[in-house]
Amino acid sequence: MRRTVLAAVFALSVSVLFASASCAQDTSSDKTTLRVLTYNIKRGYGNDRVTDLARTAKVIEASRPDLVALQEVDENCRRSGGVDQARWFGEKLSMHHAFVPFMDYDGGRYGMAVLSRFPITAVDALPLPEGREPRVALVATMELPGEQTLKMINVHFDYISDDQVRFEQAKKVRDAIVSGSDPAILLGDFNDQPHSRTLGLFEEAFVEAKKPEGNRLTYASDDPKREIDFLFAYPAAGESTGKASSGSFAWQIDHVEVIDEPVASDHRPVLSVLRLQTKQ
Repeated sequence: MRRTVLAAVFALSVSVLFASASCAQDTSSDKTTLRVLTYNIKRGYGNDRVTDLARTAKVIEASRPDLVALQEVDENCRRSGGVDQARWFGEKLSMHHAFVPFMDYDGGRYGMAVLSRFPITAVDALPLPEGREPRVALVATMELPGEQTLKMINVHFDYISDDQVRFEQAKKVRDAIVSGSDPAILLGDFNDQPHSRTLGLFEEAFVEAKKPEGNRLTYASDDPKREIDFLFAYPAAGESTGKASSGSFAWQIDHVEVIDEPVASDHRPVLSVLRLQTKQ
């Protein structure tokens, strides 16, 4: 694979679709419930060696998500039929979308995407230390009901066995989040497992959406042996954001589920239901 980091890595695509938010909000207590999905879709290429975006879309839609983080997304690549996949999913699911590339590949670009029921007000690509391939984190800013700003950070860390680059990538993401003033959701393919030093970076100041002990493995989808896909919320109870903020925040994890989908990708999707409480 020719690995050329794009000079235009910050040229981003955000949809102009406007979808009504499906989340529940308790306006009397400023609590917002969010259904959040993270899914490494392997560009829609299933374990049956068929590229089928409609099948992937059905998996996503069945979870009724408000926010979705997708890893391994193609934009106009020949191998996946020249489709702008982020835009395709956004239009198919009536959600706002954004895409950031890692690199040029196969006549198009390869990277990651987010989908949102809420307006996306800004998208940034946070460059990460380079390992086997170029990597960035996708940082999407969105406006929740009640004019609350939320950051969602989608990651796909390095996959080589030596964890040094992966650890440095995770450290840069963590530092960026804790220096901000907004509540944040960090999620994606961490390519590392519980009790690793990479995951240890998020043990303090973050709330982990912990999976049920009997249903926590996410890879490989047809015979899962490893837990490498995660979601964390920031800040944890008692923590304050790094910059001056107009309020304080508390996260509660209501539900976490690894979805039993063995064919559509080599990863299983993970659904988390979170509640964000804002105290002014």
